[in-house]
Amino acid sequence: MEEARAVLARLERIEALDREGAAVPSVLAELRELVREATEWAERERDPRAREAALELAGRCP
Repeated sequence: MEEARAVLARLERIEALDREGAAVPSVLAELRELVREATEWAERERDPRAREAALELAGRCP
């Protein structure tokens, strides 16, 4: 449950940054952390589809 809260909180921060017109590097940093947190969550859940999706996203982040 903690992982879900962390991911939701991160999404809220990203939305706030977007509303504020934050600089791209700030938003990208939050997105990278979102992918990291989602990957950790998928690993804990041991859901193969979630893990695959998270790893695919991680591979797309610079």
